[in-house]
Amino acid sequence: MRPDDLPRFRQSPTDPAFMADPYPAYERLRALGPVAFWEELGKPVLCGHAEVSAALRDRRFGREVTHLASREALGWDPIPERLAPFYAFEAHSLLEREPPVHTRLRKLVNRAFTSRAVAGLGPWIEGLAESLIDEFEPETELMERFATPIPLTVIADLLGAPVEAGPQMLEWSHDMVGMYQAGRDRAAEDRAVAATEAFSAFMRELIAQRRRRPGEALIDALIAAEDPSAEGGARLSEPELVTTCILLLNAGHEATVHAIGNAVRLVVEGGLDRAAFGRAGGERAVDECLRLDPPLHLFSRYALGEVEVAGLRLKLGEEVGLLLAAANRDPDVFADPARADFAREGADRHVSLGAGLHFCVGAPLARLEMRAALAVLFRRWPELRLAGPPRRSGRWHFHGHEALRIAS
Repeated sequence: MRPDDLPRFRQSPTDPAFMADPYPAYERLRALGPVAFWEELGKPVLCGHAEVSAALRDRRFGREVTHLASREALGWDPIPERLAPFYAFEAHSLLEREPPVHTRLRKLVNRAFTSRAVAGLGPWIEGLAESLIDEFEPETELMERFATPIPLTVIADLLGAPVEAGPQMLEWSHDMVGMYQAGRDRAAEDRAVAATEAFSAFMRELIAQRRRRPGEALIDALIAAEDPSAEGGARLSEPELVTTCILLLNAGHEATVHAIGNAVRLVVEGGLDRAAFGRAGGERAVDECLRLDPPLHLFSRYALGEVEVAGLRLKLGEEVGLLLAAANRDPDVFADPARADFAREGADRHVSLGAGLHFCVGAPLARLEMRAALAVLFRRWPELRLAGPPRRSGRWHFHGHEALRIAS
């Protein structure tokens, strides 16, 4: 089948009801089969776990295709001049490149982002959570006072960025990820470009400072990272350093913020075992929360040649969406998939962190942050309840909460 032959699916990704609870729509989509054409997105999407998981690992698909054919040859419009700074920034992103560039970047980042950079952080993250809870009021806004500062503080500290710059970095990050939102407009694009330029200037200055006065932060390891297997060695270029550091800051907090908030709501509304995160095997509770209500719902891939998947035939440069959140609730893989079960075997088969070549480099850190933060929160506030209706963020790409008031 070609894309035009697929079953058609209609659902506005900007509909408030959908953004608040997209799962009924995913069930409608699943009823059409493992692949359908999503009209409003303008591309086919895969929703079955087997298909999504396989596509994430399939090297016939990639995050970029212009290394194989020009935009003109693909029939794509040129990048508008006003958006050139954003796409120039993305040209050095680990998330957006394919081998051999991705292989070199990932290898260098992995040499800096070692297990030693993550191991042993648990007590510090727990201490950070304790200090934040010490400042809680009887009713507290969880997203602002807890879910956001934990991952932002952790990644800023790891990268050697000043914590006091956190609010500004957060604003830049929000504006930049606006480029990935469905239905973005000219104003959102302008904010993204301005944020990209400002954040890049900030990071270039920080890198210059760390070159003059190296320390032991992750940014220093990235500056020094070298691939000894490369002829003459290979380091991250200045543009690659800037993009990588910003990528780690953005990806290192945006998704984790919402993962923490989503997990708290799941536990409270579902009457789940609040002590599970602090016991041995607490990783299973974290994975079940990531499976049920992940912060990222859709990744996209380009066909890197003539490809067939789930009976769908694609040509070079054609795009397919991989619906992670739907795959996580596939009844062929997860029994009673809409039910939270912290004892579930195989919860870690979720695809919320990707898979294959582009599997999330910060996955161990994200899991550690979630487990440590939630263990402390539910130990300190064992009777935690929602103090008002949760308010979703009004974004689909990052599925989370704008406000989640809690009380004890």
